[in-house]
Amino acid sequence: MNITFIAPPAAGKGTQASKISKEYGIPHISMGDLLRDVENPKIKDILSKGAFVDNKLVIKLLEDRLTKDDCNKGFVLDGFPRTLEQASMYEELLEKLHKNKGIVIVLDLDKEIAAKRITGRKICPECDAVFNDLFPDSKSKVLDICDNCGSKLIRRSDDNMETFENRYSIYENETKHLIEYYEKKNMVYHVNSGIDMDYTFGQIKKILGELYGKH
Repeated sequence: MNITFIAPPAAGKGTQASKISKEYGIPHISMGDLLRDVENPKIKDILSKGAFVDNKLVIKLLEDRLTKDDCNKGFVLDGFPRTLEQASMYEELLEKLHKNKGIVIVLDLDKEIAAKRITGRKICPECDAVFNDLFPDSKSKVLDICDNCGSKLIRRSDDNMETFENRYSIYENETKHLIEYYEKKNMVYHVNSGIDMDYTFGQIKKILGELYGKH
């Protein structure tokens, strides 16, 4: 069960990937997290601007992660690939590692909602819970305090409108061609991520149930 998520910024691919990981016992691999863990000021600067890191470094990090034993029964990947060039490199990597291409789940989301999810987002550094000041149902009960563990919430440095506009522009100009590429291969399944996370996860589970007999 190899699953790749493609989505605009703030569509919830990280959240959905984590839910799949927990539900089906396969690792969630976040390309963003892998890159943020690299102790390199230049890479951190690139990420803060919403731009792309060199593809060779990205592929090397991904290869190191996919060769770990917990990926033997499948994995769910978010944040990669984002361009046709990356898709080609990714397919070569999967072939090298003798892993199948799996499926691609595209999370569809309006730009206006995506912008509010980005600019209002706050994260708990201890338990990774996510809250949002711009959505009544997603606010923390106490301002800037995590409902789950009581830690002080933080805002990621790249959660701002300038970075969002850059990321969304890249998504529209580059990623749409990637989606078309995968659609021609009959690998794509579209899911509406604009309602709420439980609805989105329910739709994903239906897809996985039909394809893999997983319920």
